[in-house]
Amino acid sequence: MKILLVEDEENVASFIKKGLEEENHTVDVAVDGKEGFLKAASMEYDLLILDIMLPGVDGIDLCRLIRMKGIHTPVLMLTAKDTVEDKVRGLDSGADDYLTKPFSFEELLARIRALFRRRQFPVEPLRCGDLKIEPITRKVTRSGKEIYLRPKEFALLECLMKNKNKVLSRTQILRDVWGYNFDPTTNVVDVHINFLREKIDRGYPTKLIHTVRGSGYMIKEDD
Repeated sequence: MKILLVEDEENVASFIKKGLEEENHTVDVAVDGKEGFLKAASMEYDLLILDIMLPGVDGIDLCRLIRMKGIHTPVLMLTAKDTVEDKVRGLDSGADDYLTKPFSFEELLARIRALFRRRQFPVEPLRCGDLKIEPITRKVTRSGKEIYLRPKEFALLECLMKNKNKVLSRTQILRDVWGYNFDPTTNVVDVHINFLREKIDRGYPTKLIHTVRGSGYMIKEDD
């Protein structure tokens, strides 16, 4: 899942980002409401996590702006305030759920899973020829044989499958799989593409993952 976290407290943002990435999510971080709105308006996310107490544009107004923009991505509000009035204001601004600080990370994960089920279920498997991936269970099979992928390998394959028959540049893949704050000169994309080829294509007569010289990579059923 690709998540935008808008949180101005550096330690809190680092804690949440690290924990979510360990759960195989891709996390972008914005430190104020203006940056959060720009990212939410320019990128597709599966979930927005907004702190209410933000400098400049606070989380309530940010959520209103996002909804006015026509963005229907689920929003989870975070705040140190737990009065009924504050919760009502958050939900009335367009938020889908509300979590009061301090909270356990397990509860955060449970709220995220609930929002995902509510908005995304049922999720159809992604297919390319005899390759199938199931986003919810993260199961990958080719010709009925299950293939084990590491978290980033799965995220990369899911990115390619969602854009089947389209060429993705290395920069696009870095942005969607590793997030904004990754070094664009790294060869991490090429390395992980090689890992995927070993697991997805090796031993099969039809190769699905293709290099488009000078442009990037794509997954398609035919050469």
